[in-house]
Amino acid sequence: MTDYEKLIDKLRKLEALFSGTNYEGERTAASVAIDKIREKLKSIEVVDPPLEYKFSMNDMWSRKLFVALLRRYGLLPYRYYRQRHTTVVVKISPRFVDETLWPEFLELSKVLQEYLTEITDKVIAQSIFSDTSEAETRNEPARLESH
Repeated sequence: MTDYEKLIDKLRKLEALFSGTNYEGERTAASVAIDKIREKLKSIEVVDPPLEYKFSMNDMWSRKLFVALLRRYGLLPYRYYRQRHTTVVVKISPRFVDETLWPEFLELSKVLQEYLTEITDKVIAQSIFSDTSEAETRNEPARLESH
């Protein structure tokens, strides 16, 4: 199994965990689980009306993941003219954000970032230089005081 296949498998397992199903790889089960989450979202919106949320992502990878999650739940992400490309705005129930969307995003994002870091290190080590460690941290030199 390639690193890519391992990532997809891990993401599917996390998705199964958040969707409440233990049937890995079955599209029907995943679809039913997503429909249940969508129904949950609609029922939450009755007692907890949607508000406009603005999310600022650290990078384009996180934004792409977040937008995909929103769209999967039938939500419409957007941004206003002149907002950064890493900004995502959506009208959504605060309870759904707190209980479902944000925890799922954080877990999936963590897995994706680990994978991207691993792949980046491999590519750099194989094509540029084998040492991919961080630069050392040093104390700043003492400054001369002016009188």
